[in-house]
Amino acid sequence: MKLLKFFLTGVFFGIVLSKSQAVSWYRIFEMFKFQSFHMYGIIGSAVVTGIILFQIIKAVKLKTIQGKDIQFIPKKRGMYRNILGGIIFGLGWALAGACPGPMFVLLGKGVLAIGVVLLGAVVGAFMYHSVKNKLPH
Repeated sequence: MKLLKFFLTGVFFGIVLSKSQAVSWYRIFEMFKFQSFHMYGIIGSAVVTGIILFQIIKAVKLKTIQGKDIQFIPKKRGMYRNILGGIIFGLGWALAGACPGPMFVLLGKGVLAIGVVLLGAVVGAFMYHSVKNKLPH
């Protein structure tokens, strides 16, 4: 019962992604070929919304459910690792036709072939976890 709110939020997020066509392979293909603004609009609006919410959280000094202060720890600057990570993520997204969030939505919609991609993503996450201490962060 305690996790119901997270489940319902995930279902709502999946419905929004599905209805906005953010899980459509065709829309993703259009984006990577610079043929349509649709996906860039979705991503851009998410970035702007995130920036606004972060500023509101900082200004209001919002607290967690447990009453603790929300702290934002700045990331280390580094262009090389961001560019390399972005290229790897983008190539995986382009090859799979889905980024991590929509993978679960596609699975829920009955696209069983995405299970192979999801398995690869999980294996990749475990592989990263096993070598992350040896990587420059």
